[in-house]
Amino acid sequence: MRPSGRELNEMRAVSIETGFTKHAEGSCLIKAGDTHVLCTATIEDRVPPFIKGTGLGWVTAEYGMLPRATNTRMRREAASGKQGGRTVEIQRLIGRALRAGVDRVALGERQITIDCDVLQADGGTRCASITGGWVALRLAINKLMKTGDVHIDPLTDPVSAVSCGIYAGQPVLDLDYPEDSEAGVDGNFIMTGSGKLIEVQMSAEGSLFSRDQMNQLMDLAAKGTAELAEMQKAACK
Repeated sequence: MRPSGRELNEMRAVSIETGFTKHAEGSCLIKAGDTHVLCTATIEDRVPPFIKGTGLGWVTAEYGMLPRATNTRMRREAASGKQGGRTVEIQRLIGRALRAGVDRVALGERQITIDCDVLQADGGTRCASITGGWVALRLAINKLMKTGDVHIDPLTDPVSAVSCGIYAGQPVLDLDYPEDSEAGVDGNFIMTGSGKLIEVQMSAEGSLFSRDQMNQLMDLAAKGTAELAEMQKAACK
């Protein structure tokens, strides 16, 4: 039934290659099917002015898509002089999702910026960015702990994300673009490795959904994020 031939509860093939770039404190290339995102982490000994002097750390994110990440060329946002609304919304989502899994007191007064660059898009780029972004963050914090700059691990739980939706009347896990573009209901689910919810974004895209269907999608998301959490842990060993 699915264009890819996958089962309703089957994820796309996911791979995480760490140490993908030379200079970043943490980096990985995450592939979820044909969606490929480069995630890097940068550590800075400064924080935004609104938390300066509080002793709290900060994790933020920036997100962007290369011009030919999709089947037609997109104009670079730098060429227009400003970011689009979708870009701003996604990078804010990535930042607050990752912060939810961080003990900011243990992190100390420093900032870690996660850059998520979409090399190729086939649906689920924000979810892949969050999942890969956590791996880059984990690797950067590992370096802080190795040098003794951080003594208590500030990462409380892995954070990952997956999309689920109603496609052709059936709840499905991990939408690719052909499904996402035709789904009657579309949702993004961000969860911790222990199964706690961070954020849920759900919307009817042409058909309404029931509470029972929402629960089915939640169950699929819990299965998907649990699998992703195990992949994250294995990638960071």
